[in-house]
Amino acid sequence: MYKFYYPLGRPMPQSSQEQSLERVEQCFREHGGQITRENIEPLIRACQLPLYWKAPLFIAAGGEKLGHLTEEQFIDYWNRLISSCHDSYSRFVRILNRGLRSYLLPEDFLALIQDVVDTHPGLTFLKEATEFHSRYVHTVIARIYYCVNRSWSGKITIPELRRSNLLQVISYLEEEEDINKITDYFSYEHFYVIYCKFWELDTDHDLFIDRNDLAKHNDRALSDKIIDRIFSGAVTRGRAHKQDRMGYQEFVWFLISEEDKRHPTAIEYWFRCMDLDGDGYLSMYELEYFYEDQLQRMEALGIETLPFTDCLCQMLDMVRPAEHGRISLSDLKKCRMTPVFFDTFFNFDKYLDHEQRDPFASHRLDDEGPEISDWDRYAAVEYELLVAEEGGGDSQDDICSPILTSWLWFYNSVSCKETFHLVTVDAVVNIESVLYGDEDELSMGVDNVLDGSDCDLGVIGSELGVMSGNGGLKKHSNLSATVPNLALDQMEVDDDYSDYADSDDYQY
Repeated sequence: MYKFYYPLGRPMPQSSQEQSLERVEQCFREHGGQITRENIEPLIRACQLPLYWKAPLFIAAGGEKLGHLTEEQFIDYWNRLISSCHDSYSRFVRILNRGLRSYLLPEDFLALIQDVVDTHPGLTFLKEATEFHSRYVHTVIARIYYCVNRSWSGKITIPELRRSNLLQVISYLEEEEDINKITDYFSYEHFYVIYCKFWELDTDHDLFIDRNDLAKHNDRALSDKIIDRIFSGAVTRGRAHKQDRMGYQEFVWFLISEEDKRHPTAIEYWFRCMDLDGDGYLSMYELEYFYEDQLQRMEALGIETLPFTDCLCQMLDMVRPAEHGRISLSDLKKCRMTPVFFDTFFNFDKYLDHEQRDPFASHRLDDEGPEISDWDRYAAVEYELLVAEEGGGDSQDDICSPILTSWLWFYNSVSCKETFHLVTVDAVVNIESVLYGDEDELSMGVDNVLDGSDCDLGVIGSELGVMSGNGGLKKHSNLSATVPNLALDQMEVDDDYSDYADSDDYQY
């Protein structure tokens, strides 16, 4: 029988493998038989791989042991790889997990994403702020699993990778210098929005939030019943939900699901929450159970209520379920108005907003231009609001804006005002002019600004977590914290997921 199933890709002709090995040999000859991590780019080109595979490839081929790759060592590795893995998807999995598994775990992405932080031109401002690398890396990983891991297993398989756009986005990283234009997974602005939202709720800054913290999200727009379901284990697993806590990665999933209810993962997320008995259907009883909270809030505010029977008729007409009297997950995935459906039952503010808005307006907007996800719209608006609240000014076109934002947050913080009262608005304006000026003048300019503000430089240095001396701040490129300045000892997370990922704690 003719073979039609190739789980690792259709085998390439022997001549193609030989040509690939010849290109690799030529590359090593041109570099004296050894290639280091710093000059690995020509080798990546010879292998015809995307640029940002370079760090995982260097590690997988054994380069970390000696600090470099030898020709014999790499030829042996590359020959084995292309002989067994015949397409980019299977090779990506084999390189990232070093051949240990047939799937990817979250820690397998650490080297790749850290290399993006270290070398992508759109993240140069973040390079010195090493204390924030971990948060960005873990945000990207959480977003990757949100979009790619459609099985919710915590393990990305080769078929899941093929059905996603992840490899295309990673390839696009080397073409686009503005990281914020890569809205899938890697956008710094999206990370900034997510982390600031988490920071607002995590008042004790232990990198966990409980149900009382989550209830404050968006001015308590979510019903108590849906919050209880989130913490019940319907969408979280492991020990965290048993302790009524939500970790940062789980919050990433929550926030994207809350703001983009058209996304397939978001539909599954909220369906799991509303399916109380876990039978795979939303019954009329379950819909009424959640709608009761909405009715109570409307009555408390003196808003005219819509009886459940009338609401139910509207929802059934909108969803058009295949089976009478119950709604399946596939019914909701076919419906283009899932935000209206879900918000009707557990998000009070958005429910009222839908009631007052033209229900077809969003469809007209979608038809008029390129498709933009609800999450992309939300992140763009929230980023501008955050920058405006914390610093004012137009930061859209300047990558230094997060640094200025953090300075202004520092100036406006309660602890700052209580510690010293002599930081003036003029000083902050001067800081802005320095940060947007010539980089060579940055150190001297910041020193002058702080000297002119009559501030205790030692206090400022200790508050910001940087060293002071010689009349000013050292490590001035790390003024930022680029996001609100957390207690760094609580913020650092062990980058080695090897034990953690195998436990029940890291699950989606």
